[in-house]
Amino acid sequence: MEFPKNFLWGAASASYQIEGGVKEGGRGPSIWDTFSHTPGKIKNGDTGDIAADSYHRWREDVRLARDIGLMAYRFSIAWPRIAPNGDTNWNQMGFDYYSKLVDALLEAGIQPWVTLYHWDLPQALQDKGGWLSTETVQAYAAYAEKVAEHFKGRVKRWFTFNEPQCFIGMGYGSGEHAPGLRLPDDQLETCWKNFRLGHALAYDALHRSDPENLVGLASTGTVYYPASQRPEDVDAVRQLTFALPQGPGTFSHALALDGNQKLDFIGVNLYHGAPARMGENGPEAVDFPAGFPRTAMGWPITPEALEWGARLLYERYRKPLYISENGLSCTDSIFLDGQVHDSQRIDFLTRYLRALDRGIRAGADVRGYFHWSFTDNFEWAEGYAQRFGLIYVDYTAGKRIPKDSAAWYAEVIRHNGGVL
Repeated sequence: MEFPKNFLWGAASASYQIEGGVKEGGRGPSIWDTFSHTPGKIKNGDTGDIAADSYHRWREDVRLARDIGLMAYRFSIAWPRIAPNGDTNWNQMGFDYYSKLVDALLEAGIQPWVTLYHWDLPQALQDKGGWLSTETVQAYAAYAEKVAEHFKGRVKRWFTFNEPQCFIGMGYGSGEHAPGLRLPDDQLETCWKNFRLGHALAYDALHRSDPENLVGLASTGTVYYPASQRPEDVDAVRQLTFALPQGPGTFSHALALDGNQKLDFIGVNLYHGAPARMGENGPEAVDFPAGFPRTAMGWPITPEALEWGARLLYERYRKPLYISENGLSCTDSIFLDGQVHDSQRIDFLTRYLRALDRGIRAGADVRGYFHWSFTDNFEWAEGYAQRFGLIYVDYTAGKRIPKDSAAWYAEVIRHNGGVL
């Protein structure tokens, strides 16, 4: 097997999860600084104050990415590094940091793919209502325009937001994530409305800045795959994945952006799915059997989700797709030989990438794959209890150790999937 010509192989990260340096370089506080320092919110009392220390170790990280052969690196800009108070008093030191990173990536032959918002809202804006407020929308639009102007000609691929289902649903709905609110449904819908407006304004700003920019959204949602190859089960999957219901947990809710016209591509963050069939009373999910394989995060291992997620998303939206996140958490550790042997990750990724290949062969226009994550990092409410990276991070010393999966992924990239 081999993936399509010019298929893009990359890895992904997010600012608060890797950078640290939260009080350096003129950065202002974000809602995740506040939330992680609130007792009882994060496992083991962890915070992102240091994280993977990429704020100081970015040169080493770029070298490691080059050694693996990454063709693209998806990272996010910390809004409070650019606008410490959430306004238009821009922080030049923040621009300087990301400029050095972007230039180093380009010099290494790695395409920078930038996420404008990966959940670290400036606390100053949350104090004024956060995503409940149109003031946040206008501030985001100004931020997007400023960043677009600054990186014109150097960055050409953009994600406006990462997983609105999570930063709205878990941040403003269930309270599991920052800012930790539990709002009623009508106020949640206001947050969704403001997110959609913010995306549209950022999309327009990025295209005004440079017509060559391509702009997408990294979405997530529940994906089902057929419990059998019966046509009725395939039909059940289509209905469950997109039609029942049109709510915050679905791809459809996030992608209802101005008639779906303000998307040049769709990013899909996809880790697992669930089997479904057509029952006597209509589509129904099928329970996993006892002992079904799961990751260290407790997520079911379902490579079929990557095939059917790609197929059905493309069938519905007819937009180029990128797998903007996919991977797993393992109980990684340093072995006696000083290395990190993560055979479970290699097996998992092999299964998922083979499934993705099947989805492409079935007609899905998938143009790239970003492994989550590049390095181990701060995994939000899980703190440092979960390791998703190709690169092991010793958090006490900041030391990086490429795992076996890093060398394996390098071969996958070199052969364009031909070794799978």
